[in-house]
Amino acid sequence: MSGLHHVTAIAGDPIRNFGFYTRDLGLRFVKRTVNFDDPATYHFYYGDETGRPGTILTFFPWQGVPPGRRGVGETHQTAFRVPLRSLGYWTKRFLEKGVHHEALEKRFGESVLSFTDPDGMALALVGVPGAEDEPAWNDGDVPAEHAIRGFHGVTLLLDDARKTAAILTDVLGFRETAREGSVTRYKAAGEIYGSVVDIYEAKGFLRGHEGGGSVHHIAFRAADDAEQSRLSQRLVDNHGLHPTEQKDRNYFRSIYFREPGGVLFEIATDIPGFAVDEPVATLGRALKLPSFLEPHREEIEGVLPELEGAVS
Repeated sequence: MSGLHHVTAIAGDPIRNFGFYTRDLGLRFVKRTVNFDDPATYHFYYGDETGRPGTILTFFPWQGVPPGRRGVGETHQTAFRVPLRSLGYWTKRFLEKGVHHEALEKRFGESVLSFTDPDGMALALVGVPGAEDEPAWNDGDVPAEHAIRGFHGVTLLLDDARKTAAILTDVLGFRETAREGSVTRYKAAGEIYGSVVDIYEAKGFLRGHEGGGSVHHIAFRAADDAEQSRLSQRLVDNHGLHPTEQKDRNYFRSIYFREPGGVLFEIATDIPGFAVDEPVATLGRALKLPSFLEPHREEIEGVLPELEGAVS
């Protein structure tokens, strides 16, 4: 396995975040849980019908969080794939919904519609010929024919690309496929969703500052624990990096490391998936807690913002 597993970002108001991603973008609300390390904070997961790896955008919505600052050492933009013929629909939808967006542009021969969410997170839709034949969430606010199919990829803004590129190609299953100005494209062979990592090399730019609208980390796929362990050992042996011990996130198991350019990387297992604690038909409707937090459910629910009016 290779490619992106998920992207996790920071938001402010949880109800505003929920409304934008489920209603304006039409993603499925796949899981409502908490930050396992900070259970007074929600952890939201949005994606396709089942939350397949490569489709999941997650958020820590921290009330009152100050805005982040874009700069080097962070994920510069997160891009979704949509059918090429749907870009006109999305441009019109953004105008109607008041979503701040840019004019269509070409990157690596692809049509790209850049936009931002209410917290200022940099996003894009990439028009992909034939994507209309890929599965889509068909019970959302966006017609299935135009719906987001999953991630296209991410753009990293780095002062120096070399060591990060070495990790992408030597450990994470990517290969360099093209260059355009200061941007180098890496692709995961054989993957559809989340197969692209672009590195935008920008020497001398200010460093980014984490906050609302910034990406906290990006996660790459490992099929299972054994593959994750092999990748971890390769990071140690070939790159002198020391990932964390494995952490159980209920829906996947994770290790983390800070890559040389400063971006927090995660390697997450594809298993067990989001249906491990509730049926696919009702994903996202109830607050789900890991077993070690279940005894504190009443206390946790007492401090989390009320969502019942927004989530149904």
